[in-house]
Amino acid sequence: MASPPTAGSGVARLHTLIAELRLPVVAAPMTRISGPELVAAACAAGIIGSMPAHNASTTAELDSMLTGLLSGLGDAGRLLMPNLVVHRANSRIDADLECFADHQVSAVITSVGAPDSVVRSLHRAGIAVLADVASVAHAERAVRAGVDGLVLLTAGAGGQTGAANPFAFVREVRLRFDGVIALAGGIGDGRSILAAQVAGADLAYLGTRFLATDKSRADERYRQAVLEAGLDDVRLTSRISGIPSSILQSWLDQHEPDPAITTAGFDFGSLTDAGPFAWSAGHAVSAIRQTDSVADVVAALDAEYRSAVDDTLARWRPTPTPHTTSGKE
Repeated sequence: MASPPTAGSGVARLHTLIAELRLPVVAAPMTRISGPELVAAACAAGIIGSMPAHNASTTAELDSMLTGLLSGLGDAGRLLMPNLVVHRANSRIDADLECFADHQVSAVITSVGAPDSVVRSLHRAGIAVLADVASVAHAERAVRAGVDGLVLLTAGAGGQTGAANPFAFVREVRLRFDGVIALAGGIGDGRSILAAQVAGADLAYLGTRFLATDKSRADERYRQAVLEAGLDDVRLTSRISGIPSSILQSWLDQHEPDPAITTAGFDFGSLTDAGPFAWSAGHAVSAIRQTDSVADVVAALDAEYRSAVDDTLARWRPTPTPHTTSGKE
């Protein structure tokens, strides 16, 4: 393309919201892990909070969750951006869309499928749309659908992910898109958040970093596995839902032979039923060594980010040395 196409109608509102954040961070939606408690703590700490709509067992429960969140957060409720699986296997799409419209959320993050079928209705409701994508082809289709933002799933992202190099992915998408870009994949500290911005992203998308926080819904065994894991303990597998996903080796060692784990196509029920729940984690897992509050994690990220900014400026703008000359003046 000769120039980047114009993004959707909500991009200006997204940029305004991003400018108000304490840090350019999304506490990414995690199946069964991100509940209202985690979202509320993230938004209260000054970052975007997201949870999958399917973490509520019904649309009525989702409605109740959003009511409680928005009433409790006050002005910080604008930082709430729920996630919606748009795969055709999700029979709740229309009902959940109506719920989002009723609550006038700022934005919705779509995943596991093309956003074509939901962008228009969300825009009519005044809601911005971000779509997660794992390839340039996925990104181009989402842009044609009129999304306001893209979440680039790159190598090392937790859960369902992509395989592209993050720097190359951001660069190529920026040639095609002038909207908001969130970068997902291996971001676990403040220095990485800055690197995402320098690469051309507007937001860093962090899920793994919040796995072991006090508001996470992970059980004790999952938390402990996260605390003990490093990058080499994260494996990429398609056996969970048919989509490549980053899963802890410790969970695979226990469950991979389990016949309940599918190698077939995407199954929405596998996200919500009581079957084997995979311990997902991204490459940033080694950044977690203790259970902290969400507020403490955000404060640590903030301090690391500001230190990284100072270090970078010092590195590339060194103190000039006095000019000296030899011989007679």
